[in-house]
Amino acid sequence: MTAAELLERLVGFATVSRESNLDLIRFVEAYLDEHDVEHWRIVNDDGSKANLLARVGPAVEGGVVLSGHTDVVPVVGQPWSTDPFTLVDKEDGRLYGRGTCDMKGFIACALAEVPSWVQQELTKPIYLAFSYDEEVGCLGAPRMIDQLMANHPRPIAVIVGEPTLMQPVVAHKGATNLRTTVTGLASHSSQVNQGVSAIHVAARLVTKIEDVMAELRAEGRVDEAFNVVHSSLHVGKIAGGTAINIMARECTFDWEIRHLPQDRFEDLLSRVNASAAKLEAEMQRIAPETSIVTEALNVTVPALADDNNAEVLGLCRELLGERPSGAVAYATEAGQFQRVGLPTLICGPGSIAQAHQPDEYIESEQLVAGSEFMRALGTRLESRRA
Repeated sequence: MTAAELLERLVGFATVSRESNLDLIRFVEAYLDEHDVEHWRIVNDDGSKANLLARVGPAVEGGVVLSGHTDVVPVVGQPWSTDPFTLVDKEDGRLYGRGTCDMKGFIACALAEVPSWVQQELTKPIYLAFSYDEEVGCLGAPRMIDQLMANHPRPIAVIVGEPTLMQPVVAHKGATNLRTTVTGLASHSSQVNQGVSAIHVAARLVTKIEDVMAELRAEGRVDEAFNVVHSSLHVGKIAGGTAINIMARECTFDWEIRHLPQDRFEDLLSRVNASAAKLEAEMQRIAPETSIVTEALNVTVPALADDNNAEVLGLCRELLGERPSGAVAYATEAGQFQRVGLPTLICGPGSIAQAHQPDEYIESEQLVAGSEFMRALGTRLESRRA
């Protein structure tokens, strides 16, 4: 099957993160079985989702890992002009469907080259590493990475195929989602001296969260490689109160920290926690039972640092031609591979500008470019090139 034909099959599986991805995994397993490719399924706790790790070529050190996530973001509430889970070619040079660029296009390009790879005398293996639940906190990949490191010869390079228009990306920010709950003391709104408004306190803390970014800029904690040059803190949701004439007992807001590779999530959180502690002390002077509690909603997705990647960057440039590398503000599974000592970068077909959008698409020429990259990788690892 061609990359476009495989993409059509992959898009047809509605692997929204809240749903199982097992139908897609079974399809890929059957495809690999047709070509006698070894593969291993790594499931989640309840068996409803799975990573898939496969190896084409010999079980020796020095292989290349091609990593992609199988889950996609929801389509509910988005104004799609076509069925999101049916690949549509409008003959405008674009292929439409949920996940086309993020990132089933990359997976399709890799799978399409499998029949050729198995016929080549590869001197080093090519690993396919397909994960679950990347879109909700990069939850699945760590189990797969553990299996890779424990049970297989050590790879020399990891390429995570997020959409970069086939440009190497050598750094990205880390990400942590958080929830803060402010518990105040309810009272009639005419008696403001008798209660503690959780909403008012939350508003002051939300403002402080934004102030932290200004502090970072003033301190020169910036990296010009990123389009947002500092670590960012953002509040995305807030809810609280029961009626306009009641001082709110509770207010909850969800927020995130996206930290530069050279910053530590813990240090940025401590700045916010210090302000929260001062506000909590003010609250408790009025009502000791009040509180401010912040909890992490996911394990921190580590940043990807521009470090120890000369060999994988050189490989990509050999296959793609000389291209400038860059940095991105979004988080990926790349930092998780780097954390265990594997040289890692991001490079894949499609544009991140289309990711998560209604009428998501990948340019047909990008699918071609991704396929050419896979073909060149196989040729590079052939015995005659050793």
